[in-house]
Amino acid sequence: MSDGAAELEARLKTYEGRAAAVAGVGKDPVNEPMIRHWCEAMGDTNAAYTGPDAVAPPTMLQAWTMGGLSGHEGRSDAYDELLGLLDEAGCTSVVATDCEQEYLRPLRPGDEITFDAVIESVSERKTTKLGTGHFVTTRMDVRANGEPAGTHRFRILKYAPARTRSKAGRPRPVVNRDNAGFWEGVGRHQLLIQRCGGCGTLRFPWLPGCGACGSPEWDTVEASGEGTVYSYVVMHHPPFPAFDPPYAVGLIELAEGVRIVSNVIGVPYDKVRIGMPVRLRFERYDEELVLPVFRAGAEGGR
Repeated sequence: MSDGAAELEARLKTYEGRAAAVAGVGKDPVNEPMIRHWCEAMGDTNAAYTGPDAVAPPTMLQAWTMGGLSGHEGRSDAYDELLGLLDEAGCTSVVATDCEQEYLRPLRPGDEITFDAVIESVSERKTTKLGTGHFVTTRMDVRANGEPAGTHRFRILKYAPARTRSKAGRPRPVVNRDNAGFWEGVGRHQLLIQRCGGCGTLRFPWLPGCGACGSPEWDTVEASGEGTVYSYVVMHHPPFPAFDPPYAVGLIELAEGVRIVSNVIGVPYDKVRIGMPVRLRFERYDEELVLPVFRAGAEGGR
């Protein structure tokens, strides 16, 4: 390690334990409209999130702390200084890598949200496929009406993009014990949807238990391949070697009623529209990787 790199790491370490946000206040109290929108977007029909005794889905913990486009006034100078140091070192790109949440009490409509955040750790220099940089982890302690409600750890990688001479391959999906069956189906050109063995509810993405009744029992049904564009975004930034922006990413509502995120192909990105019919297609990107995508119009194929 060069003297300059060692000096930078030593400076970065001095920010550990310093505040990232102080006395932050949620812009809205916990409220039913946001809960409804979240549940509709996620396809979560759990009865606990509706009615007079409704609670918010636990995974909404971060949503109540977000500042929106205007940001929060509570962000600390120390956090801005840390990011500035990384920018000066050439680590001008950023990608979120993971988060961890701990829930201490249910959040209910009307709860007023406050929070503080601390810079928990800054890693030594790391080299990844994206480039070389540092992982920065912040811990946010969330309160509801002054009571501890949960903890949200958020980790980003601030990095200098790696130089590539040729187009990179598609990123590999994360396969684990909960979704391995789905990817095995994709390898056979089948799009499999989980079906609860207790109440028969279909669910996607794959989960270890039913969100409607809690049963861990399930089997699968094969999707017909018919769907419509429920929503979509056009990706322009950030640039990534494996992709050629701009391109359309759709939230596809399948004929079976569940939704899946995938690429929309077959039409220019600026011609994709909500309600557009699409048909499942399996695209091979290399010798190992096959992914489900959706072609606009009636033409499909496997």
